[in-house]
Amino acid sequence: MSLDEVDQPTAGEGQVLVKVRAAALNFPDVLMAMGMYQEKPPLPYTPGVELCGEIVETGQRVIGSPSGGPGAFAEYALMDATNAWPVPDSMSDEKAAALYLTYQTGYVGLHRRANIQAGDWVLVHAGAGGVGTAAIQLAKAAGAKVIATAGGARKTQVCTDLGADHVIDYTSEDFVPVVKEVTGGHGADIVYDPVGGDVFDKSTKCIAFEGRIVVVGFTSGRIPEAKANHLLVKNYSVVGLHWGLYRKHEPAIFGQVHDELVKLVGSGAVDPLVGAVHPLEEAPQALMKLASRDTVGKVVLVP
Repeated sequence: MSLDEVDQPTAGEGQVLVKVRAAALNFPDVLMAMGMYQEKPPLPYTPGVELCGEIVETGQRVIGSPSGGPGAFAEYALMDATNAWPVPDSMSDEKAAALYLTYQTGYVGLHRRANIQAGDWVLVHAGAGGVGTAAIQLAKAAGAKVIATAGGARKTQVCTDLGADHVIDYTSEDFVPVVKEVTGGHGADIVYDPVGGDVFDKSTKCIAFEGRIVVVGFTSGRIPEAKANHLLVKNYSVVGLHWGLYRKHEPAIFGQVHDELVKLVGSGAVDPLVGAVHPLEEAPQALMKLASRDTVGKVVLVP
């Protein structure tokens, strides 16, 4: 990656030009830069799929994704006018940049895919990361009881501070027996899993009757396989969550979820955790930190 001077983009029909005020990092940015993501933009490209920007013509702050894919790690970007969502006045640029992708994903995953109910036991893996911190807050806001896993004292404390009811340090504890003990043998009604690999396999051992495992991603690097006979015998579900696919099949959901998130921000139930802020020129180093799992919450770039 290199920091280059390129032409300022020009808005086309249905687009707005925004001055980027903050851009949040996500794990897909790492995979895309490595050529390992399912979407491979033609090279060279500008990374970044989530931003808070100021519409040049009006000065209004908005959040969302750049038009047509990545492009947020820049001073200016284009956004589709219909997918540029207003920012609550109370939010800083950095927190606003972190509100879009992981919180939209978490809300759709927990409410739409997992049908979360008050009182559910929700097991959130990688609870201290950007995806996990959003899921903890959203699950608590829905009235659920949250068990979070994280690695090391620093990250487990983050989960506790966010309101998790029980936190498991996976570097020293096997979460399967702990989940069974904490839930009185009931198991987790919902497992929110951005890790995959062994974490998914072990989650099937502590899932509740009629539980739902939400497959969010595979930061472990291994894509697990669900065993159909085990699904049948234990009567649980594995549901996929490709949030971006709703843009094709049900685009109205983005505005609906944004409205719900704004309400949760207003009530104080949602407050994005920004773990680090870097200048734009440090994007490569910031992505490396994210890839090494040496971060908590969201990492944000500012011009």
